[in-house]
Amino acid sequence: MFDAEKGLYSIGTVAELMGEHPETLRVWERNDLIKPNRDRYQRKYSNNDLLRLKFIKFLMEEKGLNVAGVRQMITMYPCWYNRNCKGGAHKNSSTPVNEAKPCWKVENTYCLVASDKSEICSSCEHLKSCSAGE
Repeated sequence: MFDAEKGLYSIGTVAELMGEHPETLRVWERNDLIKPNRDRYQRKYSNNDLLRLKFIKFLMEEKGLNVAGVRQMITMYPCWYNRNCKGGAHKNSSTPVNEAKPCWKVENTYCLVASDKSEICSSCEHLKSCSAGE
């Protein structure tokens, strides 16, 4: 079965695909914008990492945000590192969406409006790690 979170691509390959310098990707990683998998000491980027990087570039190039702005923006995406994120929906779909919040995973879609905040919290990895310590 296909795993979109499996690290497949080296930093050189991803830098070339993204049209960025490898050091730019390292800076984004140091600023917690992206967390590629590691195989020993080598970064391995997944297909979802490529989508995250594409969204980071969109925020920087199209929206004019800097690294700090992008870092602030991704805090509003509880699914940023969630393996179970299914992506967003189009404006004209029957599913309610937040038209002010583009989806990071599926281009030209928007984040879903949660019917209940507990729906978001129950899938949050941070909540699971906080609850484990109780």
